[in-house]
Amino acid sequence: MHQYWFFIGDFPIRAYGTIFALAFIIGVGLTLYFAKADGRPELIDTFMDLAPILLLSGILGARFWQVFFFDWGYYSKYPSEIIAIWHGGLSIQGGVAGALLAGAIYVWRKKLSFWELADIAAPGLILAQSVGRNANLMNGDAFGGPTGGDFGILYPIGTIARNTFGDQPLWPAEVWEGQVDVIIFALLVILKLRKWPSGMIFLLYMVLYNLSRFFLESLRGDSPRFLFNWTAAQWSSMAAVFIALLLLAWRIWKDKKLEVTKD
Repeated sequence: MHQYWFFIGDFPIRAYGTIFALAFIIGVGLTLYFAKADGRPELIDTFMDLAPILLLSGILGARFWQVFFFDWGYYSKYPSEIIAIWHGGLSIQGGVAGALLAGAIYVWRKKLSFWELADIAAPGLILAQSVGRNANLMNGDAFGGPTGGDFGILYPIGTIARNTFGDQPLWPAEVWEGQVDVIIFALLVILKLRKWPSGMIFLLYMVLYNLSRFFLESLRGDSPRFLFNWTAAQWSSMAAVFIALLLLAWRIWKDKKLEVTKD
């Protein structure tokens, strides 16, 4: 793993930034594909307009979440690092929250269906998250705790993981999360083969991702722990699962009510 691909003079081309950009491109590309595959090619222009808005709001949300929810103990001591996103530290959960907020405002103003657009975007979003975990791996952040044995990742000198735990193998938490994300992506694509109430695909993504994140987070070694020895990400994951399950029940009830009305 390497934090830098190469240098142009003194300017570093960082693995973190380039892989992050690749993840975004893949996510947008898949979303445009599914818009067409779902028989809604007119939404391609909508997603193209949304893409830069979601990128900016996602970055802002990801940084805000990381600084103020996940690692304020560190950033309160080193406030100059708050804007240094090139050093890593973008929370996936915060990125999704920021993008959702901006996206919801956009579709409300344009009088579009939030749930329809969210369903189309969900598979591309989870696959982009999987690619993004490779950025964390290359950067040596979002790392696991010590395995206590010979198994695990030994990060190179100069990474945050190595500076934190030294010469100890660490759980490959971010690698496993990226692999689980691919499985969730495959499940969402399979689910798209039949008709569901609008919002179901996106809400199932929320449940599946946050459940897997909750369990894998127990292996992380880079996050402070709070009540029940849970990290901030575990608390936000459980909150997201709870809200998504409530919304799933509501969407199913509303769909059944609509069927009864038609009959």
